Parts: sequence; structure tokens; C-alpha cells
Amino acid sequence: PGAGKGTVAPVVKSKLGVPQLSTGDLLRKAVREDSKTAREIKAIMQKGELVPDGIVMELLKDRILHKDCDRGFILDGFPRTLEQARALDALLTKMREKVTMALYINVDPSVLEKRICGRWCHKPSGRVYHVSNHPPKSMKLKNGKADPETMRDDLTGGPLYQRADDTPEALRRRLVDFHKHYDEILAYYRKVKKTVNGNGSIAQVRRRVSVIMDDHMTSTFVVRNAYNLVDASPKSKL
Repeated sequence: PGAGKGTVAPVVKSKLGVPQLSTGDLLRKAVREDSKTAREIKAIMQKGELVPDGIVMELLKDRILHKDCDRGFILDGFPRTLEQARALDALLTKMREKVTMALYINVDPSVLEKRICGRWCHKPSGRVYHVSNHPPKSMKLKNGKADPETMRDDLTGGPLYQRADDTPEALRRRLVDFHKHYDEILAYYRKVKKTVNGNGSIAQVRRRVSVIMDDHMTSTFVVRNAYNLVDASPKSKL
């Protein structure tokens, strides 16, 4: 959480010329359709339950068959469990594809806290701001902190909000849960894992990623690739 997928993804997309696929986006698109699958997904989400991996994998399969994925694709926020990683490999094997890189963004927990607790989002567009690194033009301070009443989206003027789990306490809980799943996923992808130092400014992190991608492009000779963008942080005693 908060390691910088949104910061890194534009660099990877630009370098590779491939689309960024989010299972969350695929699910939101699916529920807007008038189909049996859409109604099934809606019913599951209305109950507050997780959509089964089988449905997610079918949506992903349909998406990567699109022409814009001919040269590969980036997976954003997926897989989240070892079971999903294995299901993804099984799907790609049937399509004669494979994951050729898992990009591990390594960030110090103290840096994560500063990033996450200063984050504000614009729900309709998904745009993200930060009180220190990328404040909205409208931001004004009140008692040394951002005044919520002045937090507005630069393009629409719409209100920004902070996620309920963007707090130090919630972050600690999220990191504990994160390591329960992602440590084994990183081990699973150890042969294709590339680690980038996610500490520092946006420009610094993007330059580091750019170097990794340049090296990857000169050493990879496959027509289509699946790139797993792993939003990750190091182990910490919480």
C-alpha cells in the first residue's frame, strides 16, 4: 500500500507501449453491462463479498485477448494471493504466455506513512493528490494542516476525500496483512522479480524504473509479455 504503483505505471506504459490492466477497473466495467455475469458480480459486491477468482480470471482472459495487448500488458494490483498467482500462470500457459517481470517497489515503512497519511483522492476520476508532493491548487492550511474545505480537484473543482484507512494505525494493520500474502507471491516470482528503490522523490523513482525497463527491453526477446506491477514494502516489526 502506498509504494507508488500510480507513480511507476506511466513510466512502464511509456517504455513498453502496453496497456495497464486493473482487475478493479475490469469489475467496474463488467457491472455496467447487461449480462448474466454482470448481475452475478453485482449481487456478490452488494453483499460486501469478494468476487471469486474464477470470475476475475475470465474477465482478465477476455481483456488480454484485445488487440492492444498483442505486445503485452501490465497487471496492476493483481495477483494478491498465491492462489491467484498460480491461476494467472495457468491461464497464461494455456495462451502460450508468461509473466516476464514482477516489479517490486521497495519502500521504507516510515516513508509509506508520510505518503499515505497525506494522500487525498478525487473519487470520480481517480486522481490522487498529496499535501506535500502534489497538493491541489486550492489547498490552504489550517492550524498547520490541510483544510478539508479547500481540498478540490484541479480540473473539475470537485471535492477531494481521504480514505478511511489512510491513517498510521490502519497502515500498520494493512502491512501485516500485506506480508501474509505478498511475501509468498514475491517468492513465487523470484526468478522474474526486479527490485526498485521506491524511496525518494517521484522523479528519482521514475528514473530508477526507467533504467530497469531499458535493461529489461534489451534482454527480453518474446513477442508478448505479462508484467506484474507489485506494490510492495519491506518487512517491518509492527
